[in-house]
Amino acid sequence: MALAEKETVISTTQSNQSVFNFSVRDDNVGVITIDVPSDKVNTLKAEFVEQFLTTFEKAQQFSGLKGLVIISGKPDTFIAGADISMIAGCQTQEEATELAQKGQKLFAQISSYPLPIVAAIHGACLGGGLELALACHARICSLDDKTRLGLPEVQLGLLPGSGGTQRLPRLIGVSAALDMILTGRQLKARQAKRLGIVDDAVSLDILLDVAVQYVKKGSAKRKPLPWSQRMMASTLGRPLLFHMVRRKTQAKTHGHYPAPEKIINVIRTGLEKGSEQGFQAEAKAFGELAMSPESAALRSLFFASTTLKNETGSSEQPAEIKQVGILGGGLMGGGIANVTITRGNLSARIKDINEKGINQALKYTWDLLSKRVKQRRLKPSERSRQMSLLTGTTDYSGFKQADIVVEAVFEDLVLKRKMVSEIEDNTKPETIFASNTSSLPIHKIAEVSTRPEQVIGLHYFSPVDKMPLVEVIPHAGTSEKTIATAVSLAKKQGKTAIVVGDKAGFYVNRILTPYINEAGYCLVKGEPVDHIDKALVNFGFPIGPINLLDEVGIDVGTKIIPILVEQLGDRFAAPEILEAILKDNRKGKKNGRGFYSYVNKKGFFKSFGKTSKEVDTSIYPLLKIRPAANMSPVDIAERCVMLMLNEAVHCLDEGIIRSPRDGDIGAVFGIGFPPFLGGPFRYIDQLGCDKVVEVLRRLESKYGERFTPCGRLIQMAEQKKKFHT
Repeated sequence: MALAEKETVISTTQSNQSVFNFSVRDDNVGVITIDVPSDKVNTLKAEFVEQFLTTFEKAQQFSGLKGLVIISGKPDTFIAGADISMIAGCQTQEEATELAQKGQKLFAQISSYPLPIVAAIHGACLGGGLELALACHARICSLDDKTRLGLPEVQLGLLPGSGGTQRLPRLIGVSAALDMILTGRQLKARQAKRLGIVDDAVSLDILLDVAVQYVKKGSAKRKPLPWSQRMMASTLGRPLLFHMVRRKTQAKTHGHYPAPEKIINVIRTGLEKGSEQGFQAEAKAFGELAMSPESAALRSLFFASTTLKNETGSSEQPAEIKQVGILGGGLMGGGIANVTITRGNLSARIKDINEKGINQALKYTWDLLSKRVKQRRLKPSERSRQMSLLTGTTDYSGFKQADIVVEAVFEDLVLKRKMVSEIEDNTKPETIFASNTSSLPIHKIAEVSTRPEQVIGLHYFSPVDKMPLVEVIPHAGTSEKTIATAVSLAKKQGKTAIVVGDKAGFYVNRILTPYINEAGYCLVKGEPVDHIDKALVNFGFPIGPINLLDEVGIDVGTKIIPILVEQLGDRFAAPEILEAILKDNRKGKKNGRGFYSYVNKKGFFKSFGKTSKEVDTSIYPLLKIRPAANMSPVDIAERCVMLMLNEAVHCLDEGIIRSPRDGDIGAVFGIGFPPFLGGPFRYIDQLGCDKVVEVLRRLESKYGERFTPCGRLIQMAEQKKKFHT
């Protein structure tokens, strides 16, 4: 008979609303069940400390107790982390430090408890949840795919503040701990077992049984860390390790994120000066980071994206989606199919004009899944199951039951209208037609439709499997249900969706175009390509504007410019001399000819082996310029960024975006606007509307009317208002 079957619970529960419920089994092993009332997941809050200590006192009063198991009462979550909203309640660094110290004190009680305490982990065990588990004497986790362990605080501009920076290095080694804390990456059960974070990983149905067995065995002596980890933590290896980690971190953050540096310092303090000083340094650093503008910006993005996940974008509920049709097996179609089956777990059927397109799309997903199999992140059987969801056809067979069809054909209005008519002839009356257009008006596409209320835009970004944003674009006649269903599909595909207006460029491309154009104006005045790109990377963008144009395709990236000029005016005009680049058949990375050179050392194009990317200096005589870095990086970044900020306010003023929140999310998730600034509207608030108007006026007097401040921005400057309150 299993241990769970022999259990007779002696409950000493405080009340029906207690977060921590204590019971004792027949075999004298206590079980503390964590279950935050009326919340879908468990999160830790400061007010829970007293409840937990009271539960501990009850346990200590029980005669003959052999130890404790801490387990979750939620079906798919252990503890998802600390409640981040607690930080917003802190007004000073000292208050935030005290918050960390409360967590440290609580977990110290667990760590020093005289009887063995074992964490039985199923589901998300993140942040404060993992810190609690680390304080336990042993950890057992389920092998379920929902189980994830990690310390993701760095992604919010913070560090683990309840002992994680001190306990993890001692458990798995300093090098492995630094990697895990600095990246914030989450581990599956087997990965956690290999690293030594958990003592065992077992099937969910025996999780509690195995945890109880570990309690009965008592505290076992741990195996010493591997020699390599001990060497890196030694007096000899430590300086080299921390030097390398700092250099690598600086290369990634460019000094914009204070959290990684503090994480490195705090971990080193604990190793060199002992745990007590390490805990003190951790709490102090947590307080400093919690009050930093970078953390405030990152937390605002976290809350904004979390809120969006719970919204339908509409006043109605979405229709059920079981089957998705996709038109076009190219890079975008293949990417959309991939996220539909792998993340959405939905059936997807691709139509292309020939078998080659279908095979290309199928291979795209097969290769991505096979990579995960090779990395042991996916079982071959699961790869086969997911691939079975994806099929292809050169006609419309199998499309009759599609709930929504996503069109990803060439950017041509006549062709897209043809697709609308064909889909309406070959699908059920309720089927939604979604166009993955980046520039064509949705209302123009819908003009030929017999059911225009079911036509909408879904603008994905390339590569689809990596870029997190989708723009949902209803036209004036799109129904609320269609909007909700399109948003629902995007969320199933793992995307963050913002609903934007049906006007040239929508939102992301509209604010991106003047930014890239301005880089072009700097170039034609003689600023070197790499000097311009480096200026914007140093500002905080992941890639420079000219490099970005090469990546997306110069022909694709510039195609929207005439449309924007026609509909919105000359502020979107690019330097005329850039036409010479297109006439020279320079399309960027995809054809190996752009602003940069894409050749290997033997002179072959990028498809033959590893590439080295350097500026193609032949671009300068083509543009009739002699390159010289005359402008400071700060001035270059100011010109490009100010135009993006101004255009974002234009979009808000015209109703292209529904709120500053959506504008911030769209810019950060869609084009990599520096997350530590929180998005265009957070950044304007930080600078002050009056300061932004002042800078725009100065640039307007120097470079022309494209820098004229938006009327709404001027009004807000006069009224001393902010976009976020």
